[in-house]
Amino acid sequence: MWKGVVSFGMVSIPIRLYNATESTAKVSFRQLCPEHRSPISYKRWCPEGEHEVAYGEILKGFEVGKDRYVIINEKDLDNVPLATAHSIDIHEFVPSDDIEPGLYYNSAYYVEPEELGKKPYHLLRKALEATGRMAVAKIALRDRERLAALHATGDVLLMNTLHWPDEIRSAEGLKGLEGDVKINPKELEMAKALIESLADSFDPARYKDEYREAVMRVVQAKIDGEIIEAPAVPQTAKVMDLMEALRASVDAAKKSRAAREKAAPEAKKARRKAS
Repeated sequence: MWKGVVSFGMVSIPIRLYNATESTAKVSFRQLCPEHRSPISYKRWCPEGEHEVAYGEILKGFEVGKDRYVIINEKDLDNVPLATAHSIDIHEFVPSDDIEPGLYYNSAYYVEPEELGKKPYHLLRKALEATGRMAVAKIALRDRERLAALHATGDVLLMNTLHWPDEIRSAEGLKGLEGDVKINPKELEMAKALIESLADSFDPARYKDEYREAVMRVVQAKIDGEIIEAPAVPQTAKVMDLMEALRASVDAAKKSRAAREKAAPEAKKARRKAS
């Protein structure tokens, strides 16, 4: 979905970008007319000429004054006088854990080398891996310039677009953060024990999106004239019950983990048999 070069120092690596993620099937609803229960359609309408405009005929216009526009086409955007329009321009190399992923990371892209760029590509990948660093770069992508990070991930370079600093909102003003809260040492130890009882290495295969399946049960229930009720929301433990809630949580987590570990060999055997 993008073709250019990775540029650092005097080295240029011709590459292509590919989306590293994709959206799975989502639950979608049609918008219906409340009177006729028929799907609502939207038209791209020109009020000046009072006619519908086909999607492929729509032009991009940049407003330069009241009712005045400059027409911009794809060729104009290809000729944007910006180095990052066709180059991932590396500015610096920083420690791999320097950028907070919870706030800054955005979309992910695989970086594939062109034939002529294979050697410098893998040289960069191995150098990043050996130094424990990632590259901070800029790239013009999808009508705007973006900050980006290049990581070595296995045998491939992965690029994440990053939020600009002025896109990160401050946590200042959030309620419940101000003032000191006294934590009982025994409660802290019990909370740490709960975390340890649930500690594991991340295995994405253990998780799946169950929302669509749940919505389809609601749809089928409506067809069958049945009523489905949502499960009860867990009640927040009162402060006086916090220690007991933690203790019960640790016990439940240990039992759950033991059951999971017992079932794991059977599940692995079933997957082998299926494959």
